[in-house]
Amino acid sequence: MDIAEMSEKILNGDRRALARAITLVESGREDHRALATALLGKLAKSGREALRIGLSGTPGVGKSTFIESFGMMLVAQGLRVAVLAVDPSSARTGGSILGDKTRMEHLSREKAAFIRPSPSQTNLGGVARRTREAVALCEAAGFDVVLIETVGVGQSETVVAQMSDLFVLLLAPAGGDELQGVKRGIMEMADIILVNKADGDLKSAAIRTCADYSGALRLLRKRPQDPQGFPKAQMVSALDETGLAQAWEEMQILTGWRREHGHWEATRAEQARYWFAQDVRQALLARLETSWAKDRMKALSDQVATGEASPAAAAQDMLKGLGVAG
Repeated sequence: MDIAEMSEKILNGDRRALARAITLVESGREDHRALATALLGKLAKSGREALRIGLSGTPGVGKSTFIESFGMMLVAQGLRVAVLAVDPSSARTGGSILGDKTRMEHLSREKAAFIRPSPSQTNLGGVARRTREAVALCEAAGFDVVLIETVGVGQSETVVAQMSDLFVLLLAPAGGDELQGVKRGIMEMADIILVNKADGDLKSAAIRTCADYSGALRLLRKRPQDPQGFPKAQMVSALDETGLAQAWEEMQILTGWRREHGHWEATRAEQARYWFAQDVRQALLARLETSWAKDRMKALSDQVATGEASPAAAAQDMLKGLGVAG
């Protein structure tokens, strides 16, 4: 399938073509990267946009269950929903279970839904390196909402906020020291905190936990891109499907306000600048993977180890060889 044909099929909502396109953008082969860049450039002219929702949370909080219940609710409202679920890769083998699709049994059967699990491939930030490009492909395919599920809360997890219109943090009740364990940076970036599993015996604990998070959010500095009352915490139960409609309503209120006050466009423009810089950095790092660069790095590393050259001098030598020295 050539680029023109793949592009046309994606614009017509062909899910098979979309899956093949995501595989293409995830490939590290140089020829595939050239094709992926051409495809993305062609699809960018469609001008289609989706609401991008980044979803993070501590392990075991029920992210997949929440996404299935939330996604099914959106589909019932006539919306098309894409889910990009990133699974952690093994640092030793590079393998990944990619079990999210099996955990979202009902949503995966919906014609208006598309679920794509991807390995994180040891990339920092809780998202695969090409997740941002996969989001753009889903937008071109006509999906109304794109949910980006990350591997779990960590120091670099906040990078998902750089590809999302809304950043939702999912937490569990009765988490003990979890409030202290959640990084302040993530708390500051979260637009909405959802305390999940607010059902059964955990409901009273969820009420207390939600109050704790609400108090913590009030201590954070109000951001210019937020209306009064945001960011906020509220309770949901993915199991009982309670609180989901209210959470969706809050998301729409927030995105509507940001559009009205110009923050939506400004944020997307800033994100585009961020990813441009990231792509430049990644391209420079890729040059270190060439056989010449590896051999040169080894030789210079040996000189540093034996004291023949200082680390700073060896680094300058290496950069000159790459043609990027200042």
